[in-house]
Amino acid sequence: MNSEPFPWRAAMGFAFGFLRLSPAQFWSMTPREFACAIDAVRGGEPTPMRRTTFEHLMKRFPDGRWQP
Repeated sequence: MNSEPFPWRAAMGFAFGFLRLSPAQFWSMTPREFACAIDAVRGGEPTPMRRTTFEHLMKRFPDGRWQP
């Protein structure tokens, strides 16, 4: 469990300033809804690289050939 207090000032600043929510809209949101709104702006969690993409990069940039 996190011992840090919830960052209310940052959450409300993001909700009111960036998302332009009214106080009623903010306080009626569930934590999950607010997290989804944050993820939509931040881009959410990155998706893992596909194996084919990784293999392409390994062929294009093989180990041992890079010189600083």
